[in-house]
Amino acid sequence: MAFALLAGCGAGKGRTDAGASPDAGGKGSGDKKLTLAYVAWDSEIASTFVVKEVLEQKLGYSVEMLQVDAGPMWAGISDGSADAMVAAWLPTTHASYTEKYKGKYEDLGPNLDGTKIGLVVPSYMDLASIEDLAADEAGKQVDHTIIGIEPGAGLMMSTEKALDEYGLRSDWTLLESSSAAMTTQLEKAYENKEPIIVTGWTPHWMFAKMDLKYLEDPKNVYGGDEQIHTIARQGLKEDQPEAYSFLDSFNWTPDDMAAVMVRIADGETPEAAAKAWVEQNADKVDAWLQ
Repeated sequence: MAFALLAGCGAGKGRTDAGASPDAGGKGSGDKKLTLAYVAWDSEIASTFVVKEVLEQKLGYSVEMLQVDAGPMWAGISDGSADAMVAAWLPTTHASYTEKYKGKYEDLGPNLDGTKIGLVVPSYMDLASIEDLAADEAGKQVDHTIIGIEPGAGLMMSTEKALDEYGLRSDWTLLESSSAAMTTQLEKAYENKEPIIVTGWTPHWMFAKMDLKYLEDPKNVYGGDEQIHTIARQGLKEDQPEAYSFLDSFNWTPDDMAAVMVRIADGETPEAAAKAWVEQNADKVDAWLQ
């Protein structure tokens, strides 16, 4: 499968992602090369660059970074075009992909507990539930528009479903955007105390920077708390046992992830933020490598 790199979806200043070389990673590779796929969510940028830093600096691998949409990310792991990813939101957000590619990948289990997705608003807005959006006054505040992220993301699929489940389809628009563009619009509105509704998730640095809240979801369209899983291509354990062992052990907390995300949001490159976190958390990194 050909991967289409996302344009303009980088988080952090000065970030550059290398495209995958023809011999990078892939089934049967005996070299210490790996291709990591990831989506342009700030959380997944943080985790994937930390994994890259450990693989390169501690284990001597050459790592190619492949930034793609969620669909191609799952497809790449499943067909062996990419070696692994640490960005699978389960069981709800990426449910359509786990079903579609069932039996074609290896789930190494959760690397982070306690995630959540849904509709997010500044706390100064007088909204409590998604049901409140049915009121005409609520819609007029934001021109009946929800600011979304990349099309094809599980969060966007769930939001499309929410429009139907809550009877909002005829009046409301879900605006396709990018993770970076969404947070830019949110920050601008927040600074001016203007109303805005966005598709959001935790862990995310925006909750540390702004006073935000999730709209209640009484129909449970978005599901409850989730986990982020590590997914590997079939055969990686045999081809790259050292990398596989580390990926299988990789596990951290929302606070760990937030520390990296905040550094990136403050202007550091993902590479610099990941390097600093790895240096400051040597004990945790060493435990992953045992």
